[in-house]
Amino acid sequence: MTQHVTERDVRRMAEYARIGLADDDLPQMTEDLNNIIESLKPITEYDLEGVEPTFHPIGDLSNVMRDDVETPSFTQKEALANAPAAQDGSFLIPSILGGGDA
Repeated sequence: MTQHVTERDVRRMAEYARIGLADDDLPQMTEDLNNIIESLKPITEYDLEGVEPTFHPIGDLSNVMRDDVETPSFTQKEALANAPAAQDGSFLIPSILGGGDA
């Protein structure tokens, strides 16, 4: 089988993606990635000359964001009206790190 990626490539990809990869897992991961790439090889054998892409993320892309226009909003009282708990004009939420009153 053709080796498309080396163990060095796999280690660098794992570091780049911040994936913890043990040294024991490196040979198996390299083999798996090479098998995946090899399984995609038949796709390269299609004659695609003159075939237009049906979708391209960059083609004819325009700014789809709306204008940043200030509009009336909720008052602080309205925003807190349905809150289960409020304190000093803010939402009161349970502490997730401990040590809090809520």
